[in-house]
This record gives sequence, structure tokens and C-alpha cells, in this order.
Amino acid sequence: MKNNTCKPQIHLASLGVFLALALIFSYVESLIPFYFGVPGMKLGLTNAVVVILLYLYNPGDALLVSVLRIVLAGFMFGNAFSILYSLAGGLLSFFIMLILIKTKICKMIAVSVAGGLSHNLGQLLLATVLVKNYNILFYLPILMVAGIVTGLLIGIISSAIHARISPLMGPS
Repeated sequence: MKNNTCKPQIHLASLGVFLALALIFSYVESLIPFYFGVPGMKLGLTNAVVVILLYLYNPGDALLVSVLRIVLAGFMFGNAFSILYSLAGGLLSFFIMLILIKTKICKMIAVSVAGGLSHNLGQLLLATVLVKNYNILFYLPILMVAGIVTGLLIGIISSAIHARISPLMGPS
């Protein structure tokens, strides 16, 4: 009986830890000069947290942590536009990854690559709408390559972490 009453608190505490980890990753990313000539390009370390949450918990928990991380990191390390761009990329990425996980089409690494690709696409589409200039779409090939590379790296990291922590988490 005691385990059943503690379970919601443990679950909430776990989500808080994941949010804190995502915020730490956001801070670390803000310190890493990872541009390669493309403005705003980042490694996507925080996507590892979202991918792992999608596999460990329910989609609502992963979405909550993702949106909270975007808003909080935007206030701490960015500005209103960074929040807007991150939401555009993060939400598109989240729903694409969720669809792939639900349909069981691919494994975690491929889900992460799709997340990286769709995150870049979401941000680029928002930029196109905001600046009303379709020439921004010329960044698409560069951002797609970047999304594949970073998504692959984050997918490998996420898969390794998930394999180690999922036995410790037990049923949530």
C-alpha cells in the first residue's frame, strides 16, 4: 500500500529530475560554439531527454518536460524568438517522434534522427513565415545533413542511456 501512495510523488520527482537535466543540457549547449556557418545550429543534447522520456513514460509527460524546458531555457538563456523557434522545432519533432514510436516503424536511433530532421524543418518553416522570405529554404539541405548527423549522435547516446536506466525505472 505504501508503494502505491508514493508512486505519484516518485513519478513527479523523476520528471523534475529529467527537466533539470534538460535545462543543464540547454545551458551546456549555450556554451558550446557549434555553428559551422549556420546561425542557430545546435547539437540537440536536450533531445536525448525527450527521446528517453518518450520511451520510459507516457507522451504527456515527455511533452510537458519538453515544453517546460523550452520556455524556461528561453527565459534563462535566450529570448522570445528563441522560445518561438524552439517551440516550432520542438513540437514538430515531438509529434513526428511520437508517431514513429506509436507505429513501431523504427528503433530509437532512427526516431532520434527523424526528430533532428523535423526540429530543423519546423524552425526553418517558422523562419520562412516570420521573415516572409522563401530564400531561407536554401538552408534546408545544410540543416537536413546537420539533423541527420546530430540526430544519429543523440540517438546513439539516448539508446545507450535508455538501455542502462530502463531496468532501474521499473513500471511507471
